[in-house]
Amino acid sequence: MHSVTLPKPPGDKPQELRVTIAIGAAVIVQGGLGLIWAGAATERLAQLERRSVDDAQILERTARLEEQTRFISAALVRIEDKIDRNSGEGE
Repeated sequence: MHSVTLPKPPGDKPQELRVTIAIGAAVIVQGGLGLIWAGAATERLAQLERRSVDDAQILERTARLEEQTRFISAALVRIEDKIDRNSGEGE
C-alpha cells in the first residue's frame, strides 16, 4: 500500500521551533535581568564607597576635636593653678 501524507497547514509550526523560541526568549529575559541586577549591585557599592569616605572624614574630625579638647583641658588646669596661686598671695 501506498501512504499519502498531507502537507502541514502554513500556520502550524513544528514543536522544536516553539521550544527554540521559548529557550531564546528565556535567555534574553535572564540576560536582561542579569544586567539590571549588576547595575543595582554597582549602585549599592558606589553608595557604600561614598559612606566610607564620609565616615573617614568624620573619624578625622573626631580625632581633631579630641586633640583640641585635650589642649583646652590642659589650659584650664594651668589657668586654675594660676588663679589658685594668685588668690593665695593676696591673703
